[in-house]
Amino acid sequence: MAQRIVLVVDDEKSIVKGIRFSLEQDNMLVDCAYDGEEALELAGRNKYDIILLDVMLPKLTGFEVCQAIRETSNVPIIMLTAKGDDMDKILGLEYGADDYMTKPFNILEVKARIKAIMRRTEKKEEKESAGSVLESGGLKLICDDRRTYLDNEEVSLTAKEFEVLELLMKNPNKVYSRENLLKIVWGTDYPGDVRTVDVHIRRLREKIEPNPGEPKYVHTKWGVGYYFLNE
Repeated sequence: MAQRIVLVVDDEKSIVKGIRFSLEQDNMLVDCAYDGEEALELAGRNKYDIILLDVMLPKLTGFEVCQAIRETSNVPIIMLTAKGDDMDKILGLEYGADDYMTKPFNILEVKARIKAIMRRTEKKEEKESAGSVLESGGLKLICDDRRTYLDNEEVSLTAKEFEVLELLMKNPNKVYSRENLLKIVWGTDYPGDVRTVDVHIRRLREKIEPNPGEPKYVHTKWGVGYYFLNE
């Protein structure tokens, strides 16, 4: 397995130092940034397997950094939020984060989250056959490249938005409950709740639906869940 590269972004140097030391013990390469501008510079210059990103940063907030990274990259991002601040968690997901952790956290949990995301990424890559393409109407997913096109124009999806859409497109007209989507896409060890699914579905619709209020592709079966309507 290739050595994993992680970017840790936090203005509290003691936190960064502790995370870096622990991840390096697991043979990961770790870059560090202490403000939003430095984080964006490193993320634009290097290819990371995962980014740990604090919400409260000097110069640019974690939300601004996350949003900027999402314009060009689907790298998994874990937001680090203040204890009990649900709004930070929701906003993090709105801006494209894949997961979040609440401070103070146990370093063993940090490593477990990172490894869980990487395992899911590896399994996803193994399952995807080269050249696998899903199409419906004007929507096209190229699975091996993890790229999405709507009417021949590329649409930038986050890793989780892509995985939700891919699952639904591979199983057209099958209704998935929010709980099932959470387990399948985020994994059984994910500590978040079904609001995570709702946020990602809403963001996905905003990107691929001609009219998000009257979806063409991703539909809701009220009281049950979500499904992809195959034309």
